[in-house]
Amino acid sequence: MKQVLIVILLVSSFFSADAQAKRIVADRIIAQVGDKIILLSDVNNALSDLKRQAQGQDNVILPTECQILEGQLIQKALVLQAQKDSLTVSDDEIENEMENRIRKYVASYGSKEVLEEIAGKTIYQMKEDFKEGLKDQNLADQMRGKIVNNIKMTPTEVKAFYNKTPKDSLPFYESELEVSQIIVSPKANKDVEEYVSKQLYDYKKQVESGAKKFEQLVKFYSEDPGAKENGGQYNLNRNDKNMWDPAFLSGAFRLKEGQISGIIKSKFGLHIIQMVSRAGDDAVVRHILRIPPVADEEINEAKAHLDSIRAKLVDGSLSFGAAVSKFSDDEGSKFSAGAVSGRDGSSFITLDQVDKEMVITLKGMKPGSFSKPQVFTEERGGKKVRIIYLKTRTEPHRENLKEDYNRVASRALEGKKSEILEKWFKEHIPTYYISIDKAYTNCASLDQWKKAAIEENN
Repeated sequence: MKQVLIVILLVSSFFSADAQAKRIVADRIIAQVGDKIILLSDVNNALSDLKRQAQGQDNVILPTECQILEGQLIQKALVLQAQKDSLTVSDDEIENEMENRIRKYVASYGSKEVLEEIAGKTIYQMKEDFKEGLKDQNLADQMRGKIVNNIKMTPTEVKAFYNKTPKDSLPFYESELEVSQIIVSPKANKDVEEYVSKQLYDYKKQVESGAKKFEQLVKFYSEDPGAKENGGQYNLNRNDKNMWDPAFLSGAFRLKEGQISGIIKSKFGLHIIQMVSRAGDDAVVRHILRIPPVADEEINEAKAHLDSIRAKLVDGSLSFGAAVSKFSDDEGSKFSAGAVSGRDGSSFITLDQVDKEMVITLKGMKPGSFSKPQVFTEERGGKKVRIIYLKTRTEPHRENLKEDYNRVASRALEGKKSEILEKWFKEHIPTYYISIDKAYTNCASLDQWKKAAIEENN
């Protein structure tokens, strides 16, 4: 149990609408904890769903049927204990989680209609299917938190954990950097912006007159990188304010079905939006994005502006965090002092995680230094200017306590939590009614559960 416990708890969180939708009629109970039953279809559907999610990914190790069943036994036990300890989850929490999941599935399949066709049931029916599973998952998470969330690691414990790890098993890290940036977006002059606006108005007239279809114009003119794959179509929810530009979102929800907006200016450029369909706070829209080109004059103005900021950074009269807060146009990094995050969300990154222009600049920088203003092309094709701050740079090295204490401490903490959970289950499993189908006799990871089941039957 110890080796797979954390993974299994994570696996249990993947049970989804797909699993519910695919449930077959020929089914049987294969395990029970207290009054909580586990069906054969629960295990089969969970495994199928994990296989689907792993498609196209390299080096993914899927859990076995035995491990999935263990994960479900664990969840059932945690739910029973949560109920015994009077832990609760509100209907509003469940409703919000259901809405979030439905939105993710709609985004994945393209529309509510397609999702309902694939699932073979309505959105309302899918929500009903979600309800019990989500409530149990939330209760299990709360119970797990009650058991381990207050667990701490002392420096002595971290050191002991590190010392007992074989040196040749310690991970090797490539050179890593902590990098922050101030980004300024040069603004196109009014004449250029007006010219692009007239082009967008012309596209709108062509659609409204019936001369062209909106989708055709998206294909030929939109500068949204995703337009080729999705035809400029997006699924919106009025409450997803963190995911969408405010001007784009509010402009879309002012439209009626079939209506095309006037020019909407967002942080990405200029848009026209067509409302395809709408149901309450949910909508399907198409849009055409045009990015007014920026001339050398505007780029040079932005560089001069950043030059003056850099001078203050160098002489110490302005901190980098304050400069980001006051001058950066990158809203996403203002609350992290301009930090560039790695794929795992860490502040430590490797050179393969940044764009080519930044790689070239960073190679010539020393820790603690600021780059000169640099022009770069962002992913949507627009020109921007930035100052890069190289905070730290590590050399390639084998993991050690001096440079990697936080990583070691995190790993040690997870190990300690796993031990606490294992101990908790050893104490509590015998207190539940346990039943496991004979088909799973050879599952070594279920030994504790099978032992409790035998004792219960005797």
